Amino acid sequence: MSHPNPSTALATVVVDELARNGVTHVVLAPGSRSAPLAFAAAAHPGVVVHTEIDERSAGFLAVGMGRETGRPAAVLTTSGTAAVNLHPSVVEADLGRVPLLVLTADRPPELHDVGANQTIDQRHLFGGSVRWEGALGPAEDLPGANSWWRSVICRGVGEATGAPPGPVHLDLAFREPLVPLTDDGRSVASPFRSVTGGRGGGAPWTSRSPAPIPVVPLSDDVVAEERGLVVAGDLGPTVATGVIAGELAARLGWPLVAEPTAGTRPAQAISTAHHLFTHPRFVDEFRPEVVLVVGRAVLDRGLARLCRRTRVVVADPWGWPDPGRLAVEMLAGIPAPPGDVPARTSGWRRAWLGVERTVRQALDQALDGFETVTEPRVARDVAALLDGDDRLVVSSSMPIRDLDRFMAPGPVRVHANRGASGIDGFVSTVLGVAAGHGGRTLGLAGDLAMLHDASGLLVRPRPDAVFVVVNNDGGGIFSFLPQARFPDRFEELFAAPHGRSFQAMATFYGVGHHRVDEPDGLVAAVEGAFADGGIQIVEVATDRLRNVEVHDHLAQVATEALDRWLEDPVRARGHPSSPEV
Repeated sequence: MSHPNPSTALATVVVDELARNGVTHVVLAPGSRSAPLAFAAAAHPGVVVHTEIDERSAGFLAVGMGRETGRPAAVLTTSGTAAVNLHPSVVEADLGRVPLLVLTADRPPELHDVGANQTIDQRHLFGGSVRWEGALGPAEDLPGANSWWRSVICRGVGEATGAPPGPVHLDLAFREPLVPLTDDGRSVASPFRSVTGGRGGGAPWTSRSPAPIPVVPLSDDVVAEERGLVVAGDLGPTVATGVIAGELAARLGWPLVAEPTAGTRPAQAISTAHHLFTHPRFVDEFRPEVVLVVGRAVLDRGLARLCRRTRVVVADPWGWPDPGRLAVEMLAGIPAPPGDVPARTSGWRRAWLGVERTVRQALDQALDGFETVTEPRVARDVAALLDGDDRLVVSSSMPIRDLDRFMAPGPVRVHANRGASGIDGFVSTVLGVAAGHGGRTLGLAGDLAMLHDASGLLVRPRPDAVFVVVNNDGGGIFSFLPQARFPDRFEELFAAPHGRSFQAMATFYGVGHHRVDEPDGLVAAVEGAFADGGIQIVEVATDRLRNVEVHDHLAQVATEALDRWLEDPVRARGHPSSPEV
């Protein structure tokens, strides 16, 4: 097959080999130097092209797709600062263990270091945040070019889906013509006539078997301990951490605490852990002898306090998630008890489940008793209305914390960009998850996270997604931090009030808008938004100062419920007559 010029040949081969490797989503931020890739992606029948105006949004759209599918999406940009704008999404993909392919178009070597327009040094652009980086081009009509190009693409996909998954950077230099012509009126090139076909049957040029995740048995003394606790953190979206930790806890007869970043919160999880860990008497009487942390768990500082006087075992196949330096043992794999140990029934576990039931009931009653909309209830109700076929994507700052503290156990799969815990790219991440999932997808956002990536709403094509936006006119999390003690500077420097309603933004971006003013109105508004289809914003107005009071009240409710429970000697000691829940 002949191509009108070498750049078209290179781009055609790159896109074809991506598709052969299962990379079916390509995110494009329009530009000139990347035109050969844009034309090739649009022409390939096995590729879906998504277009974003902002390169930062484009990167996070691809991150969302990788989070949901477990396969890398490819994000394509032109040269210069366009490529630099991908850095936040690359950092998140690195720390969040999300497969991602970054393809940056570049000027050819003769245009470097001579003051040519839109030319920067794109080598090592993302530093140590990428698993691997490679370079292709400029294309030359040589017999071995096809095998070189296809081999590099295969390695890029293999590295992005390796152990652990993460971002890969491929820099592609293109000479003009950049469009599929021999003469574009600005430059002339000879047709590219060398062989550019792939392997037969649509196979990749080089296949690579996936690296198995190691399974590490727990030591006998850990397995023998009755007073243990399993904590499910984050191992990345390609590992079902919540499911693995839940099965392990049931086998050992230990209670389970699952952060939202574990992917799911299984039915037997302790959803009130934040409130338990801040109660001194409960911590003294129910301090476990062993805490087994699976993955990275960072949301609750109370957990760190609980672990200071106990044996901590951390399990992670690829990392060292121990910021408090509390781990006595680090397991380089997924933990599993010895195969000859039967599942254990435990009064210790029944006691934790009993207190969970008591505190959960008290919190739910308190949440239902507020006459105005509250942020904790929004988080609880949003999670409760979704099922196992739905996806919930939650932004950093207060939404992820409210979800952790007030979400009941349930089947919904949760995504969150907690690798670097930024609010940037949230809108596009939600839309990327929606595009990769194809089913009901809901994003729970703070107002600043929604505003930060608002231009991501202009993606084409548009997937269906509902955004529930908690609008407290600024950065609500700062009201819980020491910065709030300086009221003369607080609003200006930290809260950053914007004074905007999201109805005008919805009109500008051409998406639907619903407003919730009553506590009981959220579920109907969300269900109505899903029924309307397309992109919908459900705006929930709250007050930042009132939100602090609500959290303080709920903390007191949990404390009083715990006090009552601890005074009951049967339940407090996990008597065998205490029912499992």
